[in-house]
Amino acid sequence: MNFEGNIFKMRTELATPVNYFLPVGEQEVEMNKLIGKEIKMHFSGQINCISCGKTTKTSFNQGFCYTCLQTAPESSESVVRPELSKSHFGIARDMEWAEKHDLIDHFVYLAVATELKVGVTRCHQIPTRWIDQGASFALKIAQTPNRHIAGIIEVFLKKYFTDRTNWQAMLKSSGNKNIDLLEEKKNALQLLPVELQKYYCKDDEITAIDYPLSVPPQKVKSVSFDKTPDIVETLKGIKGQYLIFENNTVLNIRKHNGYYLNISTSKAGV
Repeated sequence: MNFEGNIFKMRTELATPVNYFLPVGEQEVEMNKLIGKEIKMHFSGQINCISCGKTTKTSFNQGFCYTCLQTAPESSESVVRPELSKSHFGIARDMEWAEKHDLIDHFVYLAVATELKVGVTRCHQIPTRWIDQGASFALKIAQTPNRHIAGIIEVFLKKYFTDRTNWQAMLKSSGNKNIDLLEEKKNALQLLPVELQKYYCKDDEITAIDYPLSVPPQKVKSVSFDKTPDIVETLKGIKGQYLIFENNTVLNIRKHNGYYLNISTSKAGV
């Protein structure tokens, strides 16, 4: 097996466990099949912007060149802070993009990895968003017609719930099963102002997510192609957007969006 090209964050399919596919150029690598195999990854030194495709010496915000960081709609402030979206007023870096990504239904959710967190995602990003964050359980709590309102709800709930995921704790955890998501959803509704309670989502289905990682690592150490252009390790498992190796080093694939790699395994790993 040999693949070469720019990599992007892994595509996922909800299954038991989650199926992972790593885009490499025009192809995809079925990553679950490589668990237990030695993988060789070589970074050529070339990075291409995931928006415009131009070569860049430095990758910003998980894959953008500096120009696109400042101008591309995919890297606007409202991506990280939904409450800053102004597309409902007709104001955006690119209104055509905003109509497809901001002016659509959004969900505010509660998710559990090691602790309870609140978050926002577009309707078509469920359950992808939860998988990318390494959540073990997740539940929708509100549904809104645009990104801005979802962001406002999140701002209110961030006073009581974290909106961050501790990636190291997430990788070392098999999932906190002691949190009652349905009860927390009821609590969240009561915390919201009356004018925001009307967006309450009646869907009470809890999504449980199982990852291809049989034994979580007891400790983790991050590795990056910027410092280690050649990685030759045995893949132990996958969680979130992290590859976890037998020596407890972990590689954040999303951080390396646009990096040009050569990836191979021995014949036994095909």
